[in-house]
Amino acid sequence: MPNALARETSPYLLQHRDNPVDWLPWGEVALARARDEQRPLLVSIGYSACHWCHVMERESFEDPQVAALMNEGFVCVKVDREERPDVDALYMEAVQAMTGQGGWPLNVFLTPEQIPFYGGTYFPPEPRHGMPSWPQVLAAIAEAWSDRREEITADAAQISDRLRGGALLEPSATAISAATRDKAVAQLRASFDSVHGGWGGRPKFPAASAIEFLLARGEHAMALQTLRSMASGGIYDQVGGGFARYSVDATWTVPHFEKMLYDNALLARAYLHGWLACGDPVLRRTCEETLDWALREMRGPEGAFYSALDADSEGVEGRYYVWGAGELVSALGADADAALAWFGAGDAGNFAEGLAISGEAANILESRGPEPEPEVRERIRARLLEARERRVRPGTDDKRLASWNALMVAALADAGAVLERPDYLDAARATARFLLVTLRDAGGRLLRTYNRGEARLPAYLEDHAFLLEALLALYEATFEEEWFEAARTTADDVLARFADPERGGFFSTADDATALVVRRKELEDTPIPAGGSSAALGLLRLALLTGEEHYEEAALGHLRLVHELAARHPTAFGHALQAIDLHVGPTREVAIVGSGGASLERVLRGGLHPRTVLAGRRSNAGPEHPSHVALLAGRAPIAGQAAAYVCERFACRAPATDPGALAVLLEDGSG
Repeated sequence: MPNALARETSPYLLQHRDNPVDWLPWGEVALARARDEQRPLLVSIGYSACHWCHVMERESFEDPQVAALMNEGFVCVKVDREERPDVDALYMEAVQAMTGQGGWPLNVFLTPEQIPFYGGTYFPPEPRHGMPSWPQVLAAIAEAWSDRREEITADAAQISDRLRGGALLEPSATAISAATRDKAVAQLRASFDSVHGGWGGRPKFPAASAIEFLLARGEHAMALQTLRSMASGGIYDQVGGGFARYSVDATWTVPHFEKMLYDNALLARAYLHGWLACGDPVLRRTCEETLDWALREMRGPEGAFYSALDADSEGVEGRYYVWGAGELVSALGADADAALAWFGAGDAGNFAEGLAISGEAANILESRGPEPEPEVRERIRARLLEARERRVRPGTDDKRLASWNALMVAALADAGAVLERPDYLDAARATARFLLVTLRDAGGRLLRTYNRGEARLPAYLEDHAFLLEALLALYEATFEEEWFEAARTTADDVLARFADPERGGFFSTADDATALVVRRKELEDTPIPAGGSSAALGLLRLALLTGEEHYEEAALGHLRLVHELAARHPTAFGHALQAIDLHVGPTREVAIVGSGGASLERVLRGGLHPRTVLAGRRSNAGPEHPSHVALLAGRAPIAGQAAAYVCERFACRAPATDPGALAVLLEDGSG
């Protein structure tokens, strides 16, 4: 008989509905049961695309005897970390403090007061490689709770304040200055992998936010090498487009095959900006192939985007994506030799796991060899994609998350405007409307997640902050003021619900959210931007468009908390560094008004201008049609011609009606 998870909409929770474990979702029912029965909570956290989550389910949670141990000793709670980032972040920090490591599945034991006292990640069904078995852990914790409950409770009470994370930080008295970003660049240079690109060893994660910061600073070499290395490696799907979550090696060769929406939204935009910085067509192509993959494989019928594709298919990690050499020859015919040379594929395979396909060693396709002519390249990709689509597809986590969809809106809007792709702009509009209309409760408040026709859970800071950035990007791409007005409303919600008036910055949960044991601020921009960093960047851009200083001051509240940390640990604060870079400046505001201004727009959109905001009106409307965008106030066409006004702090130079003259104005400065 299904457990209580059968009533949920998260694909990850639904995967566990038929476990013999008496799982409950996180919420008052589970918490009240723990308090009433004075039993510890066993909170197991994971996500749908997590390989080892599936392994532990098969080995332990589906075993009736193991389930009986869990049900007897604990109130068992399953959490989708993507639906509940607040719960995940809180207990991940606790387990990392206890054990020195973290990951998923995350299994943590709590007192009925929600305070953690033991935890870990994956546990095997039998003792293995020095790890205790899951049944041994269950028995030991149950015995300790029975015999030493007062000791456990006393020790746990001392933990709670340490779990406040960034909420304990005080604002720095040191000024936010150009020195902050200079130190960050120096640190990135010192830790850069000059052979393979990126930062760190194995496993290696894409650092989209750090790449964007470097591009904004004009530090192109590290950023571009990393973008090119990833695009040619196995972490990039050479057949279908899109990126896996990370590579297990330092060379970007062997991916952890799950594909996440957030990685691809962030990386598509980074590749677009890389192309603007250097004109390398490979970077533009990678951007477009990534967005095309998302539109083809990740979009729901209502216009929003699914969360992830699993790493596994047919119970094997990577099976969907790897190829035997003979299989390539069979699929490609006369193009096979060109493809084998291009992909570096061969009879010996290159997949370290040794996966065999119809008796052949498996190859992860890379673009390391001589690339075929464009027509041949596209024919190879099309034939392999057709052949691959006949395989058993990986599972899809089809919940739609507000924050991750907002990241995709920003990427589509930016790329649609720069590349003049109306299909991208239409997709961005449709997704934005979904977020503004469907992902709302009866009072109009933003919700976190949607699936099976139902929107659920009050949204977090990251949902609001990413939406703010996305709506501003969509406004700048289209000049449609509905998006600007929605951005301003979203910004006001951020200030009202999440701002910390005492220390500055922003809490991750709203002021009226169901309370956890502590209220936290998440600070690090990995693997996605922290909500506070995103809010700071969005609010700074909004301040430049409106001239309203309270948006800027709220943004600086966050930056005063993190700017010294960001200078020392730039790979963990890439988005905050972009906000710092924008604040330090120099910045510019550009207003383009009048019909027929496409050539002026192309001048601006055809280059990388990270410290510039753009407003526009594509008509010759006069003062009788006022704009809600303060930057447009008093701006009018010149002698019937579209005009561009280049301003700093709303003080504008003489308008330009000629694209060449605008290009000169934009070159005069570094915004």
